[in-house]
Amino acid sequence: MSESAVVTRLRAAGCVFAEDEARIILGTATTPEELAAMVARRAGGLPLEHVVGWAEFCGLRIAVDPGVFVPRRRTELLVREAVALARPAAAEREVVVLDLCCGSGAVGAALAAGLGGARLHAADLDPAAVACATRNLAPAGGRVHQGDLFAALPPELRGTVDVLAANVPYVPSGAVGLLPPEARDHEALIALDGGHDGLDVMRRVAAAAAGWLAPGGSLLVESGERQARAAAAVLSGGGLRPRVATDDDLGATVVIGTRQPG
Repeated sequence: MSESAVVTRLRAAGCVFAEDEARIILGTATTPEELAAMVARRAGGLPLEHVVGWAEFCGLRIAVDPGVFVPRRRTELLVREAVALARPAAAEREVVVLDLCCGSGAVGAALAAGLGGARLHAADLDPAAVACATRNLAPAGGRVHQGDLFAALPPELRGTVDVLAANVPYVPSGAVGLLPPEARDHEALIALDGGHDGLDVMRRVAAAAAGWLAPGGSLLVESGERQARAAAAVLSGGGLRPRVATDDDLGATVVIGTRQPG
């Protein structure tokens, strides 16, 4: 199958970036049969990342298994802010990074790369995500735990975490059905649904985060632009000093809560 034929098939299926996707599929498939199967799966609505088995994130190739949340480019803002916060400490010692609600482990992998190494832990409730993250974080020496938020973690982590990246689900329950089919039909609901106002999981994280953060450590969460003020109040209610970072080019909003030293 030629590149033009792949582009035509993908465009007919409604793929907006058919040319880019065709190049990725052609660069990944190793046989004509595999190529035909990949094109058919993508044309049938499967996310490109699930078709080829990987996603590019912060310059890294992240393995993405079927059903696992696909890392979004907007989340690169969260990584950028976290690296900037942790870099001064990382110049002097090994920092402790926790990737909560880790999905594929993309955030943890990007943080370890951006900091030149870290003592890295990650956790997720979904067994498929844990298996995927285990593969992605192995090169960085990361430990991945399965369970419900902080309950999954070893107790010796309490009070030691310098960067707590929690890319929690923040889509309001009533809006999940409005998501693109690639997300709502092919990613785990627990990775998308944030409850009635989208902030239910964030509230649970913020309520316990201070006990896991080291003095001066920070919790970083992604939110929708319209949720940012409410999300900042949630983090403040957990005893953290909040601020909001945005990137219009990425369409990204990150709320950061810092535990005060002492």
